[in-house]
Amino acid sequence: MVLNFRKQTFVIALLCCAGAPSFAQTVLPRAVNISKAYHNGTRADNGKPGPKYWQNTASYRIKVNFDPKTRLIKGTVDIDYVNNSPDTLNQLMFKLYPNLYKKGVPRDSNIVPEDLTDGVDISKLSIGSKDMDMKKVRIMGTNMPIRLEDVILPGNTVHCSVNYSYTLNKTSHIRTGQVDPSSFFVAYFFPRIAVYDDIDGWNKYPYLGSQEFYNDFCHFSAEVTLPGDYVVWATGTLQNPAEVLTKRIVGLIDEAGKTDSVTNIITEADVKAGNVTTTGSTHTWKFEADSVTDFVFATSNHYIWKAASLVVDPKTGRRTRVDAVFNPAHKDYYAVVNYARKTVEAMSYKFPKWPYPYPHETVFDGLDQMEYPMMVNDNPVENVADAIELTDHEIFHTMFPFYMGINETKYGWMDEGWATIGEWLISPMIDPKIVDPYGVEGVEASAGTEEDQPIITLTTQISGVSGFTDSYPKPAMGYLFVKDMLGDELFTKALHYYIANWHGKHPGPYDFFNCMNAGAGRNMNWFWKRWWFDSGVPDLAIGKVSNVGNKYEVLIKSIGTKPVPVDLVIAYADGSTKTIHKDISCWEKGNTSITLNFEAGKTVKQLNLGSTYTPDVDKTNNVYIAGK
Repeated sequence: MVLNFRKQTFVIALLCCAGAPSFAQTVLPRAVNISKAYHNGTRADNGKPGPKYWQNTASYRIKVNFDPKTRLIKGTVDIDYVNNSPDTLNQLMFKLYPNLYKKGVPRDSNIVPEDLTDGVDISKLSIGSKDMDMKKVRIMGTNMPIRLEDVILPGNTVHCSVNYSYTLNKTSHIRTGQVDPSSFFVAYFFPRIAVYDDIDGWNKYPYLGSQEFYNDFCHFSAEVTLPGDYVVWATGTLQNPAEVLTKRIVGLIDEAGKTDSVTNIITEADVKAGNVTTTGSTHTWKFEADSVTDFVFATSNHYIWKAASLVVDPKTGRRTRVDAVFNPAHKDYYAVVNYARKTVEAMSYKFPKWPYPYPHETVFDGLDQMEYPMMVNDNPVENVADAIELTDHEIFHTMFPFYMGINETKYGWMDEGWATIGEWLISPMIDPKIVDPYGVEGVEASAGTEEDQPIITLTTQISGVSGFTDSYPKPAMGYLFVKDMLGDELFTKALHYYIANWHGKHPGPYDFFNCMNAGAGRNMNWFWKRWWFDSGVPDLAIGKVSNVGNKYEVLIKSIGTKPVPVDLVIAYADGSTKTIHKDISCWEKGNTSITLNFEAGKTVKQLNLGSTYTPDVDKTNNVYIAGK
């Protein structure tokens, strides 16, 4: 997601990587519940899932009817929940995300009174052979814990069935809701079982509106019934295209999936002629998606559809189709399909240089800036640079958190930081004119203040400016600085080690730190600790400058304790410049200064310290003017 900002007990655990280089220098503080998982063997200090790692899963069969006029969603969800844990479960925790809009529930987002509802109405809930008495079930905001009479033993599966309904929000668009009178983005629309993991047990954090989500990797079979003139786009693959779309439209979808050029699947003329969907007062759209953490759908009866595809895996020839689905009145959206396709291409071949994992990515013209498996809900923007950055930021989330099952609720930096560095690196690949240090000024303005908290602080425990800086620019800078230190090749190797070991699973912070160390074959705990855990500010300064003839010696001081790269820009009298660069490893030994030496081939006018993505809380000492 893009934000429009354009007391814990710790124990020490030595990192000793089995099957990888041994790191026993700086140690990272680790909370008791996390250390317990490593002690139990579900996590390992070599970065890989431990020999006893497990995670639960489920198969969802969703059948819903959606009435665009009343916005009523009504349907059933059948869930086969598999307990792969070693624990006997005596309760199930359900998540009812639409209850964010329920009267009286806790929330940290503004909702207009007209959008407040009675929440999700569950008319029937059965677990195994038992029908639950809903009068006795206590629903607490977006959480619905159910105490079980028949426990779920390790390795067993339980069948749950839910009949439910609720009214989709008309305004107060928090990631989901009505876009216009006949266009809707429908997310978080079905009851689901919360994550039960080896760190915290049940995910009991309620959905309050700002923090994001944590869901298991599951199989989804969904049927969505709407009026016959509505088209549906969703997570997964459409199973019955010939039943709901005309033969010509089906052919164009197939063509788009095979060609690099843009295909106009639905045009304004098609909408006006009414030749998009097959005849019938209603249609049921059927989708399948496997090994994903969520299922969403979007629908409209007047949007147009542009699509293109590309080979994302040259070894297999596998292609991904990229869609832009939008209101034709939004002229800026006509280019989005190109931005989206270039993003998928850049992700597959340049950064993170991993074949795009899903069969399609659909960017839907909505009212938010939010990501979902294979779907994006993006508002239109007029500025080209903003459109590119928004598009690549949200699509980059495909890797984090959807391919990597990150707990966004607790660790927003584990996905938003990656989407931010993805935005920084990929946007200039699409348009070289784009240089947008998103959030750097915010870090500089807030560093060292009372609101400035370490990145490792749980997202649920931060507020104010840290809610932004700790999730977006600060971790992105950390990733960027490590990339600079390791070099592209070694950084990619380390990142791929992390992705290969944890895709389709639930990595935590230490799994990431350990994987990067092991993948790079280098102990970077000194940096992880100082950038993620410690307080302090980034602040470099030019100290003493001396020269004899054309030989210069420049003292660079680290006044702050946050390690950042050193970029000394030498400005010559003739207008030319030269940059001396040192990556963060120049501060690895805890030193507070370094000396740079250079020989000037011409007259030096001044020296400037700093670069685009390097924050500095005090820039008044970053300039040296020759002769003064």
